[in-house]
Amino acid sequence: MNGTMRARPWKRRLENLGFGLAVLALVSPAALVFLWMLSLSLKNEVDNTAFPPVFIPSPPTLDNFRAVFERNDFLLQAWNSIVVSFGATGIALLVGIPAGYGIAKMRATKAAVLILIARITPGLSYLIPLFLLFQWIGLTGTIWPILITHLVLTVPIAVWVMIGFFEGLPGELEEAALVDGATIWQAFRHVALPLARPGITVATILAFIFSWNNFIFAMVLAGRETRTLPVAVNNMLTFEQISWGPLSAAALLVTAPVLVLTLVAQKQIVAGLTQGGVKGG
Repeated sequence: MNGTMRARPWKRRLENLGFGLAVLALVSPAALVFLWMLSLSLKNEVDNTAFPPVFIPSPPTLDNFRAVFERNDFLLQAWNSIVVSFGATGIALLVGIPAGYGIAKMRATKAAVLILIARITPGLSYLIPLFLLFQWIGLTGTIWPILITHLVLTVPIAVWVMIGFFEGLPGELEEAALVDGATIWQAFRHVALPLARPGITVATILAFIFSWNNFIFAMVLAGRETRTLPVAVNNMLTFEQISWGPLSAAALLVTAPVLVLTLVAQKQIVAGLTQGGVKGG
């Protein structure tokens, strides 16, 4: 008995060690890429093209970040990204939450499959028809085409996440509200909606991240005054050479808001996804 008791702590330590090594193997490639991008952004072009590679800048320089602001109207592009991402996320929630509730309660499996197909279909499939449509109605070059096309990304993911959460909610609570005289809208607003807050948080964060990081729609549909931040990364590319320092600095500036948001909200994301997965099962 004592031998078994002694063996358990070692078994737990080995399991924790194995889990830690697995997490390290999964996370280390992304972490190394991010650290290398940070290193490139703080070095001059001589060090960036040196062989063997110079990892630690000596001394670090902010010239690459200055070049990003000099070559781009960075503040305007940041404002465009904020308008598009918040707008697309807000509209996705207004549409996705009620749609997810209706599909879940009606058990509309075919509708859910259509949402899934829309979610996994590449955005390029929608680009040419939408471009021709916006060109025909004269909206090309304005902020509206970018905002509308981003709904192709944000609405399906919001609906899909909310379907899983609403399917997992106990139906007895809503039935009790209906028996007490509440309408289906009142049951949704006062019963289902408060219980689905973790799912709403997850849908909001994921929709915002997908909208913020989208590049191709803004690259094709935006005008000079309506470009978003991911386009700033492309502006660092020249025909003469690839300036790795400014390119990495631009990529770092675009990635930073999403990275900060993910780190700040990581507990809500994990808790929301776990809760939805457990309930859905």
